[in-house]
Amino acid sequence: MTGILNFCVVIFVVFITACSTTDNVAEVARPNILLIVVDDMGMADLASFGGEIATPNIDNLAMRGTKFSNFHSAPVCSATRVMMLTGVDNHKAGIGNMAEELAPNQVGKPGYEGEINNRVITIASILKNQGYQTYMAGKWHLGMTQESSPWARGFERSFALLPGGASHFSDMKPAYHPDPNGKAPYRQDQHMLDELPDNFEYSTQFYADEMIKYIEQGNSDKPYFAYLSFTAPHWPLQAPLKTVEKYRGKYDIGYDVITQQRLEKQKQLGIVPNWAQINKQTSKTTKRVPWNELDKAQQQTQAKAMEIYAAMIEEIDNHTGRVIDVLRKRGELDNTIVIFLSDNGAEGHDVDETWPMETFPEIRKNINARHDFSYENMGQPNSYVFYGADWAQAGSPVYNLYKGFPTEGGTRVPAFITYPKYFSEGINHAYSSVKDIVPTLLDVTSIEHPSQTNSPLDLEVPTGDSMIQSSNPERIEGTEILGKYSLQQGQWKIVNMPVPYGNGEWQLYNLAKDLSESQDLSQQYPDMLAELIKEWENYKTNNGVILPNEVSGY
Repeated sequence: MTGILNFCVVIFVVFITACSTTDNVAEVARPNILLIVVDDMGMADLASFGGEIATPNIDNLAMRGTKFSNFHSAPVCSATRVMMLTGVDNHKAGIGNMAEELAPNQVGKPGYEGEINNRVITIASILKNQGYQTYMAGKWHLGMTQESSPWARGFERSFALLPGGASHFSDMKPAYHPDPNGKAPYRQDQHMLDELPDNFEYSTQFYADEMIKYIEQGNSDKPYFAYLSFTAPHWPLQAPLKTVEKYRGKYDIGYDVITQQRLEKQKQLGIVPNWAQINKQTSKTTKRVPWNELDKAQQQTQAKAMEIYAAMIEEIDNHTGRVIDVLRKRGELDNTIVIFLSDNGAEGHDVDETWPMETFPEIRKNINARHDFSYENMGQPNSYVFYGADWAQAGSPVYNLYKGFPTEGGTRVPAFITYPKYFSEGINHAYSSVKDIVPTLLDVTSIEHPSQTNSPLDLEVPTGDSMIQSSNPERIEGTEILGKYSLQQGQWKIVNMPVPYGNGEWQLYNLAKDLSESQDLSQQYPDMLAELIKEWENYKTNNGVILPNEVSGY
């Protein structure tokens, strides 16, 4: 009965969205919106944020807009994406934990549906209701059902990879699946696909192709909201051979040298302060090994993994450039808000032959059986490559840890907005959040959220701030996923993580002096610690956080 009711509510949202008139929409030309999201990109991967990878198209956009040095996602992708599209905390929006990682005490609880729920409305539905054309191409990861699909949640055209990852080539191999014959599920508008289209050569290329098609086939008299959601550079690391070849030998100098080079460039660009140092915490809690302690074969394999990763980033840039060229040729670029971000920090988990055997033995068995792990095949179809904690450190030289953690390395991500009418060129160092995107777009387009109107739906209210308004230096933001959690107010931050990543207790950091979260000040400032713990308890209560009774090792 609950499922039927939920489906009816979604259909009702679609119905009122489709049937609403736009008579009340101002006749002024509202901007187009292009939201570009990449998956697992580190803070220093783009050249404009400190990297050496060729990303001229994205860098050009970034340099024309406002770059954010203190922009935060959730620690994992699906939690970020649900907050990005709704402005509502992930614990209220249905992704209190990733669907793949729900603990027994979370299953069936409100906010832990494992998919976007009906307490929230997406920015796509809101904009569609106000006359926008709405398009989506790429990774979804907000639900497998039709009622949680892009089509049901406001996108009139969509081509979506439904889970968190898959092969980047056309073989439809899932990144993880218990069925040895399982295929990665894709949905095109209302329809599930048995096979991928003939022109699906590589994920990044195809998603850009689809978005270009949607824009060119649309009504040029109406604005559009285009959500271009690249799966790259999410594992398995794969890229066209011709692009990988461009980076042959580039990373033979090793991750320690690249990390130092990127830090120095980040300082020159003003992304991090001059006093910032390479984070040493990650190496204490992971299996990081100095480059010069690897044997020749290990160095060769590690270097090639990074070559593939760099090629994936360059492919993102190439195909983003194609989309931007279309907007430019159509005379639409100057009236388009371009937002770019990564959905979490770099992927740094150790993924040897045992991962994830302990938790998901059938998945690991199928990974081993279905992929060619040879050095020669790295990065090509049916390969399965990660690059690990050492290269993830290079992805975010200053910050602690990586994807899956509520530390700066897990949540501080590259982001920028290009729209000269509201955002000037330069770097914004104020705290900002993925939850700010919906309020910002509503502010720019002068559209009210349905929760503030006479809508018959009982919807959660976005809690982020518009980024065109003055930032609040005492803003309080909490986060939790996978039983690891934190809260920040201004320069002060508390973090609670299990051993070996933490001590199982609250730790206190002053980010104004310690971006690496390396000096625990909880003993020196007990009053500040107590105050922030109280704020955490408020956050936990207000958002219905249920800490898992089984904590994932992810």
